Amino acid sequence: MKKFLLSITFLLILASCKSQVATIALIKAPLFSKLAIDTLFTNDISIRAIAVNGNKIWYAGSKSKYGYYDLKKGVNNSHSVDRENLEFRSLAQNGSSIFILNVASPALLFKIDKQNLSSKIVYQESHEKVFYDSMQFWNDKEGIAMGDPIDDCLSVVITRDGGNSWQKLDCKNLPAIVAGEAAFAASNTNIVIKGNNTWIVTGGKEANVIFSSDKGKTWVKYKTPIVQGEAMTGIFTADFYDANHGFITGGNYEKLKQNYGNKARTLNGGESWELIAENNGFGYASCVQYVPNSNGNGLVTVGASGIYYSSDAGANWKQLATNPNLYTIRFINENTAVAAGKNCLLKLRFL
Repeated sequence: MKKFLLSITFLLILASCKSQVATIALIKAPLFSKLAIDTLFTNDISIRAIAVNGNKIWYAGSKSKYGYYDLKKGVNNSHSVDRENLEFRSLAQNGSSIFILNVASPALLFKIDKQNLSSKIVYQESHEKVFYDSMQFWNDKEGIAMGDPIDDCLSVVITRDGGNSWQKLDCKNLPAIVAGEAAFAASNTNIVIKGNNTWIVTGGKEANVIFSSDKGKTWVKYKTPIVQGEAMTGIFTADFYDANHGFITGGNYEKLKQNYGNKARTLNGGESWELIAENNGFGYASCVQYVPNSNGNGLVTVGASGIYYSSDAGANWKQLATNPNLYTIRFINENTAVAAGKNCLLKLRFL
């Protein structure tokens, strides 16, 4: 049973020389205490990118595979593109189409009709350093994908015509990155969009947040305190509840149990971050998501430590499952989510 606390709202207004930190409502999320897990399907596929579209859960993964699971019919509709051994880790959608993008070169971005599943390549890029990590849409016409740097900035491509054509941003229009800074294709959550606001997270030599308030036209860089400096350290995943309240996590992929320096939150849209829950809760995490309708206080992560839940904006965490093979999660509503990973797609009910 869900337990709700009486909601007495306190507004905290913190001033700084650069900006005014956003107010946060101190209302706790539902106190979930257990988890019911239903296996939707198992298959020989690694899935790191999923999207909820009504009763359909779209997914893309390894071995050139993509498809959707129909929750209403209980049927898995698996397909593959006509190219061998592509590893899809980016998936996005607009009203009529699904878009999937593989890692490594050549990068091939497919546009797939949701109704008849016809597909076409709408963008491709070849270079030894090409590696795309994540993709999202602002609206039916405008979308963005990001990847590791080829020059001295991240690779960012944008569409303004519904995904029919994509243009790569020049480095002069993006913040410079340091040598050894890149991104991780862990769960298709390197990009977060809220309205016109867009956040991109990085890792490696430095772990930063790159922010745009105008759908990718201009960008600024914000530093974070997340563990960084080595090839497999940094921010692996991010989510924002609204324009102000956000959460980043990840950690050290080579030290999966390290549970300090791996969680941080912002109250001012990413301008500043504070480490939280040091030496508490999970270690390395590949995906974080806010619980819908939780006033920014409900959070769930999946990763090497299993499934963890926080009802107080990340200050404290409770382990709800030990499965270490889930890579990504998305909520259908405040009590139900789908999660995917190694050879499976699951339905999760938070109780």
